Amino acid sequence: MTDTDTRDGRRRRRLRDAIVVLAAALVTPVALAHAIVESSQPAANAVVAPGELRVRVQFSSRIDIARSRLVLIAPDRRQTTLALDADDKPGVVTATTRVNTDGRFTLHWQVLSLDGHVTRGDIPFRVGGAAR
Repeated sequence: MTDTDTRDGRRRRRLRDAIVVLAAALVTPVALAHAIVESSQPAANAVVAPGELRVRVQFSSRIDIARSRLVLIAPDRRQTTLALDADDKPGVVTATTRVNTDGRFTLHWQVLSLDGHVTRGDIPFRVGGAAR
């Protein structure tokens, strides 16, 4: 075997390896997607008792917690930005707050999914009434 044959064989192997890597990259499904609420606590339109409220929102994809937020909107439209827990699982946002006033509240969420898109929405719920 000559030096030329060895070099040609190496070139062919490198070309084949590059084609395999490129093909794998093209057929691998993209794992990034907009973050959509899969579940929440409190659930949409739930009735909760006054007092301490543990908030948990599970999203369909990983999110950037540092660029995400939860805002609690009280019946009098007063807004409170909630401090997010730092040790959440990927795709989960949690916080703890107090709700002492009966009435309709809204949990406004805004998250940055890892695909770079900001998504936001509202989770309405009520404090008082049947939850007592």
